[in-house]
Amino acid sequence: MIEAFPHHYRAHGAGTPEGAVRVEAAGLPAIETLPPPQFGGPEGYWSPESLLLSAVADCYVLSFRSVAHASRLQWIDLQVDVDGVLDRVDGIVRFTHLTLSACLTAAEGSSATLALTVLKKAKSLCLVSNSLIAESVLVPDVRIGGEAGPR
Repeated sequence: MIEAFPHHYRAHGAGTPEGAVRVEAAGLPAIETLPPPQFGGPEGYWSPESLLLSAVADCYVLSFRSVAHASRLQWIDLQVDVDGVLDRVDGIVRFTHLTLSACLTAAEGSSATLALTVLKKAKSLCLVSNSLIAESVLVPDVRIGGEAGPR
């Protein structure tokens, strides 16, 4: 059941002067984060930057599912890569540009035009990227038939 707006969400983070930050939300497993290597952190850990870009990718796929279902688009697989540019603008460090590269494999006999329309509509509905001030660009790739993309 979908709830009426507004929706409210809550997360928790905790840390000490050194080491990982523990982030969690009710009913979810906790994860540990550290700064990314670009900020002097070690490899192999989630960072706020990687979590944010992953949230954009996740939200896009979920938005796509909803639009594809409503549009009756038959599809097999969607692979989304999000590349973000972090820069200093007017003395503030922020993401300035996001590129969503979406590779969709649609079912044999599907309309490539409909598939492209659904990909674009999903981008306009993604609440995470819509909540950011960074410019967001979609680079769609539609393939009809065949197997799911590599990962």
